[in-house]
Amino acid sequence: MLIDKVSDALYEYEGIDKGISRRTIQADIQMMRSDKLGYNAPIIIVEKKYYTYEDAEYSITNIPLSTQDLERMNEAVEVLKQFKGFSHFTSLNEVVQKLEDHVYTAANRTESVIEFEKNEQLKGLEYLDIIYNAVINRKAVELEYKSFKARQANTFYFHVWWLKEFKNRWFAVGIRQEDGQVVNLALDRIVTVRIADKVKYLPNDRISATDFYKDVIGVTVAHNSRPSNVLLEVTNQHAPYIETKPLHHSQQVLKRWKSSILIQITVQLNFELEKEIMGFGEGVRVIAPKRLRKSIYRKYKQALDSYDTAWGNHERE
Repeated sequence: MLIDKVSDALYEYEGIDKGISRRTIQADIQMMRSDKLGYNAPIIIVEKKYYTYEDAEYSITNIPLSTQDLERMNEAVEVLKQFKGFSHFTSLNEVVQKLEDHVYTAANRTESVIEFEKNEQLKGLEYLDIIYNAVINRKAVELEYKSFKARQANTFYFHVWWLKEFKNRWFAVGIRQEDGQVVNLALDRIVTVRIADKVKYLPNDRISATDFYKDVIGVTVAHNSRPSNVLLEVTNQHAPYIETKPLHHSQQVLKRWKSSILIQITVQLNFELEKEIMGFGEGVRVIAPKRLRKSIYRKYKQALDSYDTAWGNHERE
């Protein structure tokens, strides 16, 4: 009997031992017959005794995708392809391509209408996949790493806790084997990386990525530094950009004047904060704290002086 067979299947695959009612089965059959789920199953009753498909070759697992479904899947793949470096996305693209070839052999793929900011020349993207897999498989890695300030590369064991992207650059965040200090390493400074199977992985039981970055702009976190109340005066020309895309989640408008606004963000003072502020040029002026104001002033003065001075052996024309 159909009810018994369905009840047995529910118990075997789902562990449900309550069985199923006649009304539920009849409702499910009606749903399969309809186009609500895209089945349109040709279910018929034979001799008022049992259900079967009118087409013996029919199966709900062989339903072709609609053109709209296929377009959505292709668009999703195009979005995922923006994140190059992860082999998982390449595999997904191949799956969709196989579906497309099987169902709509003559279908033409359309270009994506979503374009992400990306840099195809960025170094280090080739390490994304191995580091990503190291994180999810809880494996330590052996890195050969050369920072911008170092004269030569350094080799050490590293336990990656998460990957962080900022301004189109990727960072591996975790701890060194020898000191346990949480640091972020730029992937474009990695020389070589390999899985260190013989080294026991040190898992993250300290802090979440959200908490780790909550008081900073960018990736540079000072472990012993408290966030400061940063006051910025923003001209009306630049205010819409900063109000619609806040510099930080703590941002709030304190005052509105005729030609500018005063905003406050509560963050640590770091390199990325200064670069973000200077990116607005004359549109943003630091009011407080004095330490940040002096640092920005000094950098602007050095930049101005550089335009009045020949660099190296280059002569001014």
